[in-house]
Amino acid sequence: MSDGVPIRAALGGQRIETASWAYGNSGTRFKVFAQEGVPRDPYEKIADAATVHRFTGVAPSVALHIPWDKVDDYADLARHAENLGVRLGTINANVFQDDDYKLGSVTNPDPGVRRKAIAHLIECVDIMDATGSRDLKLWFSDGTNYPGQDDVRTRQGRLADALAETYARLGDQQRMLVEYKLFEPAFYMTDVPDWGTAYLHCVALGDRAQVVIDTGHHAPGTNIEFIVAMLLRAGKLGGFDFNSRFYADDDLMVGSADPFQLFRIMHEIVLADELDKGIAFMLDQCHNLEPKIQAVIRSVMNVQEATAKALLVDHDTLAKAQESGDVLEANAVLMDAYNTDVRPLLRELREDMGLDPDPIGAYKRSGYFEKVKAERVGGTQAGWGA
Repeated sequence: MSDGVPIRAALGGQRIETASWAYGNSGTRFKVFAQEGVPRDPYEKIADAATVHRFTGVAPSVALHIPWDKVDDYADLARHAENLGVRLGTINANVFQDDDYKLGSVTNPDPGVRRKAIAHLIECVDIMDATGSRDLKLWFSDGTNYPGQDDVRTRQGRLADALAETYARLGDQQRMLVEYKLFEPAFYMTDVPDWGTAYLHCVALGDRAQVVIDTGHHAPGTNIEFIVAMLLRAGKLGGFDFNSRFYADDDLMVGSADPFQLFRIMHEIVLADELDKGIAFMLDQCHNLEPKIQAVIRSVMNVQEATAKALLVDHDTLAKAQESGDVLEANAVLMDAYNTDVRPLLRELREDMGLDPDPIGAYKRSGYFEKVKAERVGGTQAGWGA
């Protein structure tokens, strides 16, 4: 794709979901640094998410985390979002913080604990009904610390049973997205450690169960775009949790550690013509040091830049080089696109959309931060666990 008009159309139609918890106080396991103006409840989180959308034009939905974003009336929360020009998106379950889950949630040896965990997953589907959300995202911290602590195959059976019961509760237009992580927090064995495990469970469930790729949770050197290509080929790529990591763990801004990797991922998406086919592009980041709204805006821009470069790849020339075995020419086609400065193109796109071409500068000039800093005095700031 090399024509400027189709590229701008594709970029203008791109949708990137932000996460409610990115606007609260969060950070590492050792210290969370509080910031001024942080939201105190889900309503204020959504106001911040709407601000990101106002300046980027491509972030119209915000993901919720239950019970961090629990409210008495989810329909009212959805109306609040709509009044601010956004909507409620993915519902994320939480079965990793209660003391009961010390030995696991849906894979716990105790049937009473498993029942509690499944009840929460079902509750999240009830919330989806109230919010109009399409996707239920599941991540399990379940695993073991020592060999022999529990039986691996038995735990996989418990997991399969819990997923099947939850999947059966989904509405016809709702999806289950299963996330995997190499580790965290289990040291010996994680119950859903890789894309293959997540894929096998999703295949067993049905068409509306798909895999989520968290870009920050892979072993060093993992070829993530290969995983993207494989799941695209199988029709099982449901979405992304976009973030970055350097050594281990995640939660840094997407594209900050390896922007070339983000480009390669988006190239696979564009090559498969799946940019606008329902893949959920969500930011899953926690901003401990950087100003939160600015960091989210910058992250949206990073995804846009990687996507724009991916859209510039000359697929015809690339295919000819690949078919003829011209290794250097094929690589050069990708590198030419990656090395293109797409910022002028994105500035033009924003002007075409009636937006300021400099989203971060526009946000700073808007006075929004000064306004909420003055208004959000008192009460308890939102953060991990709230």
